[in-house]
Amino acid sequence: MKTKNNTVLITGGSSGIGLELSKVLIQKGNRVIICGRSGEKLAAAKAAIPELTTYQCDLSDSRECSDFAKTITGHHPDLNLLINNAAIVHKASFVDDAQIMEKLEAELQTNLVAPVQLINQLIPVLEKNRHAEIINITTGLIYVPRAIYPFYNATKAALHSITQVLRLQMAGRKIKITEVMFPAVDTPWHKGNPPKIAIPVGEAVQEMIKGMENGKDEIRIKGAKLIYMLSRIAPGFALKKINSLN
Repeated sequence: MKTKNNTVLITGGSSGIGLELSKVLIQKGNRVIICGRSGEKLAAAKAAIPELTTYQCDLSDSRECSDFAKTITGHHPDLNLLINNAAIVHKASFVDDAQIMEKLEAELQTNLVAPVQLINQLIPVLEKNRHAEIINITTGLIYVPRAIYPFYNATKAALHSITQVLRLQMAGRKIKITEVMFPAVDTPWHKGNPPKIAIPVGEAVQEMIKGMENGKDEIRIKGAKLIYMLSRIAPGFALKKINSLN
């Protein structure tokens, strides 16, 4: 794909991978729109990168998500690149956590329902523009789950499956369907306690950009490649290994 002169929407763009990706894409000559739940974080992102267009939106609320898609369609008819990056995670015990079902609902809505809803509502505007592409951000954990995340692995695995289905069903249309599988990345997503294997966010985003420029349908970043291979060769070993990491 071409990585300049696009109009890009990045969900969860006010911090971490989304913010770094915004910065790099603007440097490459793109118009970048981001959304996020926190007005404070969006204001900080705008202060750091004045070229950004920002919207506050809670994507876990289906009505708010729908209204946001309508706003994007009306105000940005040149949108040609949607990057579904927003996600949440809970470390929890399925048996012992009294709020476990509420956490399931929150992750399902944010990690799975919201990106599918945005894709559904934004396809008409994307198809009108050249070099249209949908990029879904997932994780190497779609192949091998970590037990500390009771739902995150499953929601991302579901998004992976839907991405593959969309690629097949939309093969004759004008929109490219891409998936990026990240390993652990050192971002605020880890709430100040990133795992030792986490890679720098700049390195992760640069490899993603390289994969985009090469036109790959599935872009596995660093450790996600290893998880993928291990899950095929020795799934039992892969499961034990991923759950022994600090």
